[in-house]
Amino acid sequence: VAWGGFDNRSSNHPGHIGGYIGFRLIPKLFFSANTPPPHSASNVETSPFYIRPDNPAFNHGKGFFNGTLEGLDGDYVLYNFAASTPSIAGADRQSLYGSFTRDICDKYLELFADFKYTRSYFRAVSAPTPFTSDPFHNAAGTSFSPAGISVPIQNAFNPFTVANATIPADSTTSPGTPVYTGVRYRVLEVGNRFQPVTFNDVLFDVGLRGELSEFGDYFKTWNWEAGFRYSRDEEEVKSRNIVSQPGLREALLDTNPATAFNPFLGILGRNSQAAISRVYVTLHHSGQFELPLGYLTINGDLFNLPAGSVSFAVGGIYYGERWRNDPDPLNTTFSAIGTEDLQATQVNRDVWGTYQEVRVPFTSPTWNFPAFYSFEVDFAEREEWFSQNTSTTLAFPAAHSQYNSQKPKVSVRWQPLDPKYMGTVILRATYTEAFHAPTLPELTPAGVRFPNTTPVHDPFSSQTPDQITEIVTGNPLLRPETAYEWSAGVVYSPKWLKGLTLSVDYWNISLRSIPAILGAQFIVDNGNVLPGLVQRAPTSIPGELGPITLVIDPRFNVAGVSLDGIDYEAIYIFDSTIFGGPDWGRLTFTINGTYLNRFDLVVNPGSPAINLAGQYVSTSFTIIGSLPRDRAYFSLFWHGPADTWLGGFDAGATVHYTGQYHDTVDLGLVHRQGRLVREWITLDLIASYAFNLPPPGPAEVPGFTKDGGKNVKTDGAPG
Repeated sequence: VAWGGFDNRSSNHPGHIGGYIGFRLIPKLFFSANTPPPHSASNVETSPFYIRPDNPAFNHGKGFFNGTLEGLDGDYVLYNFAASTPSIAGADRQSLYGSFTRDICDKYLELFADFKYTRSYFRAVSAPTPFTSDPFHNAAGTSFSPAGISVPIQNAFNPFTVANATIPADSTTSPGTPVYTGVRYRVLEVGNRFQPVTFNDVLFDVGLRGELSEFGDYFKTWNWEAGFRYSRDEEEVKSRNIVSQPGLREALLDTNPATAFNPFLGILGRNSQAAISRVYVTLHHSGQFELPLGYLTINGDLFNLPAGSVSFAVGGIYYGERWRNDPDPLNTTFSAIGTEDLQATQVNRDVWGTYQEVRVPFTSPTWNFPAFYSFEVDFAEREEWFSQNTSTTLAFPAAHSQYNSQKPKVSVRWQPLDPKYMGTVILRATYTEAFHAPTLPELTPAGVRFPNTTPVHDPFSSQTPDQITEIVTGNPLLRPETAYEWSAGVVYSPKWLKGLTLSVDYWNISLRSIPAILGAQFIVDNGNVLPGLVQRAPTSIPGELGPITLVIDPRFNVAGVSLDGIDYEAIYIFDSTIFGGPDWGRLTFTINGTYLNRFDLVVNPGSPAINLAGQYVSTSFTIIGSLPRDRAYFSLFWHGPADTWLGGFDAGATVHYTGQYHDTVDLGLVHRQGRLVREWITLDLIASYAFNLPPPGPAEVPGFTKDGGKNVKTDGAPG
């Protein structure tokens, strides 16, 4: 914070009741294992055991949350969960790989295959589980308490005697129960959450390839390849120290101090073993993905023109994606706290595709005329047919969808003048249409619930907690994303300075029907054009909206993004021998950069475009994060002189430059303000040496001769 960053600590920790500021246990109880006497006050406002952290009794008469940074440290005010979270998860990996090639008929037919098996293990660790989803629900099935949890007045350890809310009569969780809401807690008594994850990956390839020259001179440049690939990935996950909502609900309703759960403890407190056993569980989650794939490709020269050969490539492909996900039953019923709840799902897809490409040289250095020293055009096209199925979920029935694509690409390379006049000048241009189908997780309608772990800043209500609950869903009827791109540029290598190459290209990209989730912050900020996706509790402050209880973040096809910019590069290779002296090596200087001129996002058709160039993209598009206008790198390298032991030596430096951009308030900046993120410059120093070792020669196998016969002599046989 002192350096202008975030104070993103959590308000979910023991001894806290109410909103972001709310009340805390008095320090004597907070920093202990004790608890307020049961049923000792009507409510938190009248209890002598609670105090507001902005009380002038703290921080030298100023209190906390007073608009200054002074005093904002220590877990009394907010909980520093990052201090208990390792920066890098423990991991290990073992792999087994083998490959095989065999010439069956010289160069005309070759068999190839390879196999890979990898076992990966990760041990993810998160901070102790915050009680951020209320085990008591409203009629819609979401958390009843706008922050923290609801504790029944009958709870054996509840320090209050008067309820501030009653579970609705149409709720499925203890309707009509008087409760005290806004109670915060975190599982410090059992420690961090652990998530051991094991992956088992198998990949197998087999195929044939060869040349067709044996069928005649016309086919002497033709090559072909056919193959089959199968891959399978299996995942096993165990999530430990997670909170069971049904278990917590029962333990909170318990009136027996020996078995009831106490969420009013100080930061050093610990519940009884009986209560811990009821509330904390280990979840089991498995999944698998498999991909069979087959392909055939042929390429070569069709015929000759005066300027050169007309070359081609054609091919076909089939692949079938199969994905299933089997979470723990507590996850599938949205009944866990401290992990992402999600529904079971099964999705499959079959894809058939073909492609064709032709390169036509109209002129070349061997056959040309004025203004067309070299001119060639590439034509390409790809067709694909998709068919996919999704399984039934709680909210959606099984679904089936089909679509196809036919996308062309044209590129032109034009060199108007002979390099002997002014050096090499190349003009180039490309037009491309692209197609991107939704991924299987984007298609499944199964929802993933992030309980009060999504940080947002609510500009419409001061009552919204710093972390809210978000449900992300897929959409089996998503349409593919399409893209239209064109670019044009020039490359120049001047005759008067050997080794210098300059290039500049303008590019323009239009992305349409992007299948993506927008992200909770974007939905909150733009709720006026995205109605129904933000759910709020009743307000307690006249004139502003109530606190957010849920953000629904569905995947859908947004209208699109349009962006354009310029790429530029300069390379100069200085050879020390140009002056006729000894070879001292070469110096290579490179400047490479890009300028983003425009990044226009249109959320819905007909809505105004939002130019995000120089900003931070707070959505969950495939393009996400900071969008500085300028990015570049500068490098200088020395390459050792050839034909000496220094020939394999390279040494140099690279400077990376990232321009400034304006950040957002998505992560709760101090004072809820954005900020300007200044330029970022890094320096890399690199040195390497490549050993020029001779390739190994063929080794004879004992007992065999090169002609394939057994090298065995018999008596009387000629030696």
